[in-house]
Amino acid sequence: MPSNWNFVWWIVGVAFVILVAIRYIIIVRQSTAVIVERLGKFNRELRPGLHFLIPILDSVRAVVDLREQAWDYPPQPVITKDNVPTGIDIVLYYYISDPVKSVYEVRSLNEAILKLTMTSIRNISGSLNLDELLVSRENVNNELTQIVDVATDPWGVKVTRAEIKAVNPPAEILEAMTRQMKAERSKRAAILEAEGFKEAEINKAEGEKQGAILRAEADRQQRILTAEGEAQALITVANARKEAVIAYFQGIHEGGATNDVLALKYMETLEAISKNPANKVFLPFESSALLGSLGTIKELFAAAVPETPVPAKGK
Repeated sequence: MPSNWNFVWWIVGVAFVILVAIRYIIIVRQSTAVIVERLGKFNRELRPGLHFLIPILDSVRAVVDLREQAWDYPPQPVITKDNVPTGIDIVLYYYISDPVKSVYEVRSLNEAILKLTMTSIRNISGSLNLDELLVSRENVNNELTQIVDVATDPWGVKVTRAEIKAVNPPAEILEAMTRQMKAERSKRAAILEAEGFKEAEINKAEGEKQGAILRAEADRQQRILTAEGEAQALITVANARKEAVIAYFQGIHEGGATNDVLALKYMETLEAISKNPANKVFLPFESSALLGSLGTIKELFAAAVPETPVPAKGK
């Protein structure tokens, strides 16, 4: 009988040891913190690893997850600045930066963060029109993140970002926005079509202008070339005449022409000039030169034609 009791006590002792080991030997996992109290008062914070507690005196108050969490709030009704009721669906990302504060500084941390976030988004939405709320999501996200992060800092919470998943205005507002969007797109299409037509007309006019400029330039170049050709021809003819005259007079001088020959050529030149009715004959200012030439011609003819004797009267 005593042996039986010894066996029972042995079983009880083993069970008690196992119970104590399970209760007071703690293994803290990575990204987790354990808050330990001693006689109901905060004692220490356990980080990842193996830890031993004093039986009866020590107790675990809370196990805190230090990983970043995504809190998806249900759609919340808000009213915009232009009095449009709408619903906003938000996701908040945060993590526990101070486990002790998150346990002792606030009651029901998630509920407190929810109420704070909803109050903040209502305040932000009340300062914006519906159009501003729809197109300024990034600004709203940044402002909401900053507000909630500052407010939750005493609770040992770090808010990394807040994201608006959806903005859900009433059905009639959506219908009006759809009509407005269609009208805006039609307006943009008309503007683009008008701008395209305008651009085409400008290009057409520019092409005609360039064509006219090129044609005028070509005509000017042609006229310049024609004028240059005519001028070159006149210069060539004048040079030829000049050389002919020079050669002519050189031949006269080299041939030793007498005054009689010069006078005869002078008269031939005057005759040739007088045959053209468009020409005007100008006599030299010193008429003695002309008379001298005429006298020379007279003597020439007198020498060439012998005088005919005049018969005497009465014979």
